[in-house]
Amino acid sequence: MSFSVTILGTSSAVPNSKRNPSSQVVNLNQNLFLVDCGEGTQIQLRKNKLNLSKIKHIFISHLHGDHVFGLFGLLSTYSLLGRDVDLHIYANEKLKEIIESHNKFFNNKLTYKIIFHFLNEGEKSLLYEDKFLMIKAFPLKHSIACHGFVFKEKPKLLNIKKYKIAQYNIPISEINKIKNGADFLTEDGQLIHNQELTIKSEKPCSYAYCSDTAFYPKIINEISQVDLLYHESTFANTESKRAQTTQHSTAEDAATIAKEANVKSLLLGHFSTRYSNLDILLNEAKSIFRDTEIAIEGKTYKIDQNEESDSSKK
Repeated sequence: MSFSVTILGTSSAVPNSKRNPSSQVVNLNQNLFLVDCGEGTQIQLRKNKLNLSKIKHIFISHLHGDHVFGLFGLLSTYSLLGRDVDLHIYANEKLKEIIESHNKFFNNKLTYKIIFHFLNEGEKSLLYEDKFLMIKAFPLKHSIACHGFVFKEKPKLLNIKKYKIAQYNIPISEINKIKNGADFLTEDGQLIHNQELTIKSEKPCSYAYCSDTAFYPKIINEISQVDLLYHESTFANTESKRAQTTQHSTAEDAATIAKEANVKSLLLGHFSTRYSNLDILLNEAKSIFRDTEIAIEGKTYKIDQNEESDSSKK
């Protein structure tokens, strides 16, 4: 089962020639979930060969322009392409009014239905669930209502040992029960314990997205022990007062959260354009949490194996 995130934008507030505003795609078995949609997102989607039609769910952390300005163009493009599949948008309720007003002004008649799911300020919520995945929202600390998201795989079924099927003549009707932990009773009344028949599956993996937020220890329980954490790191320590004023984080703040939450790995993102060289942020974070990387646009990070690859080479 593949589980990864492709970074499309890492800049805060203002884009520049090398960095785009916030956006990324979480991919679980080719089911694509778009997280934030800053200016230029649809260009980044195409550049990184991500299929727009496979995006059925869009999560918007908050209504600052660098996280949402790309959405209006994307919604229009979907209509131009003749989309007829419902699109689910998870965001502050004000976004519905903005989108409807925008479509009315530009006379955009969508060829598909938008289903809105509202994020209530200061509240946690379960946003999405299927047989493989759960997606939850949790409040961050920012100048306006803002949420982070955590993507968690559900526990995987046990793997049955194939040679045991033949050995004990296990019928197909019993296999799913055994994968779910049941023992097996043979035709002659012999009880075969589950642990003899199966081996443990891989540990469920998880990913958390935290942008934008001030240093906020209350999120630690929500992101505890995730395999990969993306956390904003807008400023270096020299701008710590500005970080507090604007309710953003320094790289050290992000690393401290990662350490306290006992996450496996940390990705830094949402960088101020004042930093052309991001080494200062990386070094400050690594002094606290060693397994830290700079999020690089156009790279796909495999959450299940915590390895990265260049998506442009796929």
